[in-house]
Amino acid sequence: MRLKDWQLSLEAYLLDAQGQPAPALLSSLQGSATLSAETGLAIYHNAYRARLQEALRGDFPALLALLGDEVFAQLAGDYLQANPSEHFSLRWLGARFAGFLAEPAWAELARLEWAFTLAFDAPPGSPLTLTQMASLAPAEWPELRVRCLPSVQWLELHYNSLAIWRAVKNDQPLLASAPLAEAQTCLVWRADLQGQFRTLGPDEAVALHGMVEQGWSFAELCLSLAERAENPAALAAGWLKQWLSEGLLQRAE
Repeated sequence: MRLKDWQLSLEAYLLDAQGQPAPALLSSLQGSATLSAETGLAIYHNAYRARLQEALRGDFPALLALLGDEVFAQLAGDYLQANPSEHFSLRWLGARFAGFLAEPAWAELARLEWAFTLAFDAPPGSPLTLTQMASLAPAEWPELRVRCLPSVQWLELHYNSLAIWRAVKNDQPLLASAPLAEAQTCLVWRADLQGQFRTLGPDEAVALHGMVEQGWSFAELCLSLAERAENPAALAAGWLKQWLSEGLLQRAE
């Protein structure tokens, strides 16, 4: 058997949920007096799948706590069978896990946990600082445009996923999943190598989304607030200062 064919045969064996080696693969291996080739393959098969399960457990600890070991293991096994690892790094193993889950509350919690993973690994971008803003000439402010740094993740939460995640992270009593009275906008990002998060009020969410997704200038942001605030420029400047202090933004070219 050629090396490439042997490698493909071993790969097919590892990805087979039943763990049945092809006769050619089995015959290419030599066992020992204490360990047969078939038993050795079975150990490797189980260890490989256990390592994949371990990676998912590490990426989704809150979901694991909510579901329990048995249910999580079953879901993870089904997911791995439908979505075998395709990357040399286990970093990307759980990329499709949230989309695989049929239960909306479970999927939302998985998306929240995955957002922290994406935020942590994102490139740094070019953060816009308060010092840089202070050096802007007054004439530059009206046309100022910004966008989010690469680490910033947006989530619309319809369940108490954030409360569940915080309870698990802080070793507090586990909460049952429940719908929220009103949907929340949640931001997840990285600052100083630490994962950060917070929820936004409806007006702030609209304002930030308008600037980073719809391309509003600072003048357009103020105009959008004219009917909702007595001093729209002060409110817009206050939000902008907070967003910059939190490390959310970079300047849009």
